[in-house]
Amino acid sequence: MKKINSKKSILLALLLTSTFVFTGCGQQQSAQQESGTAGKLSGEIRIDGSSTVFPITEAVVEEFNKSEPDVKIPVGISGTGGGFKKFVTKETDISNASRPIKDEEAKKAKDAGVDYIELKVAYDGLSVLVNPENTWVDSLTVEELKKIWNPDSEVKTWKDVRDEWPEEEIKLYAPGTDSGTFDYFTEEINGESGAIRSDFTGSEDDNVLVQGIAGDKNALGFFGFAYYEENQDKLKLVPIDNGNGAVTPSFETIKSGEYAPLSRPIFIYVNKEALTRAEVKEFVKFYLEKAKDIVPEVGYVSLPEEEYKTESGQLE
Repeated sequence: MKKINSKKSILLALLLTSTFVFTGCGQQQSAQQESGTAGKLSGEIRIDGSSTVFPITEAVVEEFNKSEPDVKIPVGISGTGGGFKKFVTKETDISNASRPIKDEEAKKAKDAGVDYIELKVAYDGLSVLVNPENTWVDSLTVEELKKIWNPDSEVKTWKDVRDEWPEEEIKLYAPGTDSGTFDYFTEEINGESGAIRSDFTGSEDDNVLVQGIAGDKNALGFFGFAYYEENQDKLKLVPIDNGNGAVTPSFETIKSGEYAPLSRPIFIYVNKEALTRAEVKEFVKFYLEKAKDIVPEVGYVSLPEEEYKTESGQLE
């Protein structure tokens, strides 16, 4: 038998050792991925719904993608109602909602086998806005809002609201009928969800409403407080009098409930089946952990820390 050259023998041993090391590392990495401890997630999380909740979710997605860049998270804005239409047919994993799910939507979800969790993520104050050049409106009462917006309204000009206001035609802007903000406003002001006059410019995209009001001296509209916060230089906020004096929406008055009746909680709804996927569960956990800091940054009022912990408990 011929002797193997010692140098060749050493080289062969090193190659064999390297093979075992790399194989072991690969097996360990694979095991980590299977157990969800790799720290790098992938996949896609489909989200749609409320334009009011959109800025919060978008900000959370941006932060989450800093540590998990391989998770694709497109966020649509089809309104709360439009979002639920997709959610109850499993087109989306998470639905942004500026109102609680309706009974008929919940029934459709049940019929389709969609089990879900409702998670409160913030408080919002639905805000009434006019153009900055409007010098006469310093506040509106709830009754005046109803007079303007109810389905049988005969209000055409500002003078029809108060005699001392100018006889200029009011141009109305409001969220579209698929918006949770639309549902909330009509229910609180007109006494019935969806009850409203028809001659207004509507859009599920609040930025369209901002542009409309900012471009028309006689405009009047409503949408979430955060969009006012982003566009303070283009809009004038109207204090609302619920019978106890006019109150301006702010972080403090929304959180305390003083800004009534237009303060409300806002939500995300999560498909329980989707939560079995690691990327979805980790994203929702991250959402609730970071919401306390992110929510105020985008113009909303955060929940007390204990409430976020309670919400997180539903994920277990």
